[in-house]
Amino acid sequence: MDGKGRALDVVFVERLWRTVKYEPVYLRPADTGSDLKAGLRTYFAWYNTERPHSSLGGKTPEVTYAEGLLRQAA
Repeated sequence: MDGKGRALDVVFVERLWRTVKYEPVYLRPADTGSDLKAGLRTYFAWYNTERPHSSLGGKTPEVTYAEGLLRQAA
């Protein structure tokens, strides 16, 4: 994180990692590194495509991203 205003970016990253730790990691501990990697891959796919986010008005990141692309194209 460098450059003017970049310190605020850390807030969003810290919030994401808190969510990751408390939802999949602590609730379903992995036995091996490979299991952890596979579990996180599955979790992030779900997180981005199915999990509604209150900060996005109940939308998923995937929907919000697609809407942003449509606005840019218009």
